[in-house]
Amino acid sequence: MKKFKKVLVGFVAVLTALVATACSSKSSTKDSSTPKSLNVQFVPSNAATKLEARAKPLEKMLSKRLGIPVHVTMSTDYNTVVEAMKSKKVDVGFLPSDAYILAHKQHAADLLLQAERYGIKQPGGKLTKSLVNYYRAEILVKKGSKIKSWKDLKGKSISVQNPTSTSGYIFPVAELKEKGLNVPKSCKLVTVTGHDQAVLNVLNGDTDAAFVFEDARTIVQKDNPKIMSEVVPIYFTQKIPNDTISVSPSMSKAFRKKLADAFIAIGKSKEGKKVIESVYNHEGYVYAKDSDFDIIRKYDKIVAGK
Repeated sequence: MKKFKKVLVGFVAVLTALVATACSSKSSTKDSSTPKSLNVQFVPSNAATKLEARAKPLEKMLSKRLGIPVHVTMSTDYNTVVEAMKSKKVDVGFLPSDAYILAHKQHAADLLLQAERYGIKQPGGKLTKSLVNYYRAEILVKKGSKIKSWKDLKGKSISVQNPTSTSGYIFPVAELKEKGLNVPKSCKLVTVTGHDQAVLNVLNGDTDAAFVFEDARTIVQKDNPKIMSEVVPIYFTQKIPNDTISVSPSMSKAFRKKLADAFIAIGKSKEGKKVIESVYNHEGYVYAKDSDFDIIRKYDKIVAGK
């Protein structure tokens, strides 16, 4: 009888340990799938101070849907947010396509969603009613300029963005290189922060031309109502995949799904749509795959001379 009791006690002890381990494992899995807080970072597409203020309401919207604190901050440039994600200081980055590729290559980010915007009809730069997952880059000059085509850019000054900017550098530089104009060697490049500043540089005569996204003139139209006629496009690139919402590779699949659902819901809500429109001219978000960005990889190699 005593022997039976000892066996029974031993069995209960083992069973208790197994249950405790299972519960602990279950709890650990749950904890690892949902972070305690979320750090989201943006890169500026226009005046950085304005953009950060506009993005702040997104904190509350995401926090409400995710059930955790959300912190939205602004990076100084594309490389900064990539480095922040690489060092795990940032969980979610709103990255232009080329910056996403850089981050993905460095194992700093995975693709979550792609932005949608209204298409643009030229001439005039007016929005259509159709949502698209791409945009183009354009080359702007001041009306009346002697620069009539890309061939006239040799020896001229051009406002550009950081070299990792898809529309503000990569696409125009790559396509013109294929056509026979080596922009970095043949032109004077002036790096600015924000496509609005590039547009204004052309308007004010600070540079002869600017590489910007189509149609960046609209972001300064409120302050300069005549901008659409005073600064004009002379060239449009091929289609560029829209901006991404990228996440840390360590983020669990379960939380990625929850986060994607939250962003998609925000894009469909009246209040959320207003915020993302004011921040990045985004109209919503859709799923995408990494291969959609292969054209960026091709152009990167052209720019790098590979």
